Amino acid sequence: MAIIELKDVTKSFGRVNALRGISIKIDAGEVHCLLGDNGAGKSTLIKILSGVHKPTQGQYEFDGKPVELSSPREALDMGIATVFQDLAMLPLMSITRNFFLGREPKKALGPVEVFDSGKASKITNEELNKIGIEIRDPDQAVGTLSGGERQAVAIARAVYFGARVLILDEPTSALGVKEAAVVLKYIVQAKTKGIGVIFITHNVHHAWAVGDTFTVLNRGSSYGTFKKAELTREKLLQMMAGGEELEELAVELDLIAKRDPSEVGKLEHRVAEELDRETHPKQ
Repeated sequence: MAIIELKDVTKSFGRVNALRGISIKIDAGEVHCLLGDNGAGKSTLIKILSGVHKPTQGQYEFDGKPVELSSPREALDMGIATVFQDLAMLPLMSITRNFFLGREPKKALGPVEVFDSGKASKITNEELNKIGIEIRDPDQAVGTLSGGERQAVAIARAVYFGARVLILDEPTSALGVKEAAVVLKYIVQAKTKGIGVIFITHNVHHAWAVGDTFTVLNRGSSYGTFKKAELTREKLLQMMAGGEELEELAVELDLIAKRDPSEVGKLEHRVAEELDRETHPKQ
């Protein structure tokens, strides 16, 4: 049984249909990649999955039972953790405080309870070490960490607090090649712990490296959901980019190149050939 299943979900904002008839399943121990260009509907779908928005039509099921999430807190309590692009971190606060942020362990100090900083730092160190991150001092400001390390803290935090589904919103978009590779490794580690990972991205190469299942969105609709064995990276790239639009662009660039014998024209001709190869990959 899927942990999460959306059945024919539609979301409208007034006369604007942000999503139309979306159906997906999220299984335990699976990386499900949601791909699409800007405006494809990825952000709206994330907000439905994480409890920010309710579907206008369709059904949201969790563990096979219909649910109506009223807030992100309710989703989090059910085990649906979302790591947004801004990571919901406070740069000037310590790594430890960001790790717990609202769920701090307490200890008794006379008649009152106070933040148990020693226990919190120990847990933070242990959980980050489990995914291969060694920090100099858990009390250092989280703003001193690299982008990849901040993503690691956010992922480790979600895993520690018992996430069954981890939603990652463009976790590699602002990272360099090496840092992106590190984050992809953490995604696979979360999968091996039996967590269902929803990886939202517009980078086909990152999705292909770790994904098991792929759903491609385009202007609020779905091209379909595919297992990795059912398609190639080239086919995925073609669906993602919009095959017809690329073909039209290739033809237009080729015509420009033929009119312009300069170096610019030659460059455009090479771009047109490359686009043609992507839209018509050799079998």
